[in-house]
Amino acid sequence: MTRAPAQWAINGALLAIAAATAFPLVWMVAVSFMAPGEASTYPPPLVPQKPTLANYRELFAQAGMARYLLNSVLLAVAVTALSLAFNVAAGYAFAKLRFKGRERIFRLMLGALVIPSQVALVPLFLLLKQLGLVNTYGGVIVPAMASIFGIFLVRQYALAIPDDLLDAARIDGASELRIFRLIVVPALKPIIVTLGVFTLLGTWNDFMWPLIVLADQHLYTLPVALASLSREHVADNELMMAGSVVTILPVLAVFVALQRYYLQGLMAGSVKM
Repeated sequence: MTRAPAQWAINGALLAIAAATAFPLVWMVAVSFMAPGEASTYPPPLVPQKPTLANYRELFAQAGMARYLLNSVLLAVAVTALSLAFNVAAGYAFAKLRFKGRERIFRLMLGALVIPSQVALVPLFLLLKQLGLVNTYGGVIVPAMASIFGIFLVRQYALAIPDDLLDAARIDGASELRIFRLIVVPALKPIIVTLGVFTLLGTWNDFMWPLIVLADQHLYTLPVALASLSREHVADNELMMAGSVVTILPVLAVFVALQRYYLQGLMAGSVKM
């Protein structure tokens, strides 16, 4: 009973922090249903006086948001699937397969993590230009097919897989591909989901690289299209908020659906050396 006041204070503080964090998102949704100019009044209203879907209709009917939404979905799914395939395979190889120079190559890769990604933008763009991938979806997908962080994350998690289990499967005649498919992938499920969420969110929210490599407006992703739209409708706060809702809602739904596996992967000590 003596701890009740302290618990109430802690819970109240956490509730206040949660409310302060959620308020901008809730207000963004509310503004997206307001009539044009309503959010610019003073004091700004918290809820729409007459909720309307006009902003969403304008987004999809005139601003071409459906095309940009489809672009983002295709790119996010493709990058996530390919990235998981390469990162999981490479991470498992660095953790459990023995080959010459394994540790040296891995240390070299870790050393590359300290290099800012912005440094590689110009060389990467020139390389993709030589390959003919500029202004194509391939220009966005190919550089994201594998990442040092993803390989490191999977490798650290895969170290926990018992060697005896893998050796027993090899003695029974299982091929390396079958071991990887039936033993390793199920064992890595939490970290695969965690890495998948990281990759999906990073690809969906990426603004800089698609802006650089995609020149055709029909290839724009949602963040790039929303930035372009804001320059044309700088004073239309309601339309911009509707575009923000369309951008945020899909990844928020994916995160909520996968949060159990995501948290399990984070809490499993997968990044411990």
